[in-house]
Amino acid sequence: MPTLALTEFKITHLNAPLGSEVTGLDASQAVAPEVILELKQALRDRHILIFKNQNLTDEQFLNFAFYFGSLFVPPDDIPVLASEPGVTPVVIPISNVDGGYTGTREIAFHADHHWTPYPSSGSLLYALEVPPEGGDTYWLNLNLAYETLDESTKQRIADLKLITYNPFLRDPNAPRSKYRLDKSIPLISPVFPHPLVRTHPESGKKILYLGISTEVEIVGVDPQEGAELIEQLREHLNQPRFYYQHKWSVGDIVYWDNQATLHYRQAFAPKYRRVMKRVSLAGSRPF
Repeated sequence: MPTLALTEFKITHLNAPLGSEVTGLDASQAVAPEVILELKQALRDRHILIFKNQNLTDEQFLNFAFYFGSLFVPPDDIPVLASEPGVTPVVIPISNVDGGYTGTREIAFHADHHWTPYPSSGSLLYALEVPPEGGDTYWLNLNLAYETLDESTKQRIADLKLITYNPFLRDPNAPRSKYRLDKSIPLISPVFPHPLVRTHPESGKKILYLGISTEVEIVGVDPQEGAELIEQLREHLNQPRFYYQHKWSVGDIVYWDNQATLHYRQAFAPKYRRVMKRVSLAGSRPF
């Protein structure tokens, strides 16, 4: 009998500090239970999964995403990307055309929804059109960043709480601050301190839970001392040995663990189209 040329489902670890590539899986079809469990374990181990050669409707994309969790819904008074009061977009257009979000600029390393009470557990981003150059996305391994700190720094930060201020409530014309030194600024929204060293809710791994440039403040620490500590931690974080650079192809879906990674986007020329769709999944209270 002739052998059928079927591509078998396979998870291949990338030669990088995080990430696995998934081949031989059609996300538009029902996925077997053992495959879903294998994917969940790979995400715990590797923090991002890259699914190649997908072709999905919005409904199929959602059906696939919801194997891994339910939809992230922010509180009405805590704006996030694409927020409208009382409305949570389900599939968000990450695009520089047709009313999409994030434009063409460089976007510094960050975790999504860090300033909310229950940040998203992860997101899936599906590429429909990609520019010929630029627009790459990098992901950074926050567990590896924590593990490579010296012991005295680990002890110093073990019990600290961090407030990440909501970037969507910032005055776009004001200078960007990376640390809140000014105690006289009135709070215009609730704030939610989270552990600076977060424990991953499924793997138990320790995570250095800090973005590169969002405005933050360490609770109960002298502002000058806090600012210096955060600057030192960010310098440690921002090293190529912690990250993977993804050059997008049409049909890629990248599913990242938003609890264990940061992501960054290269700028790209406005003359190019970059059209993607994102679904974010609900998370839990960080501990």
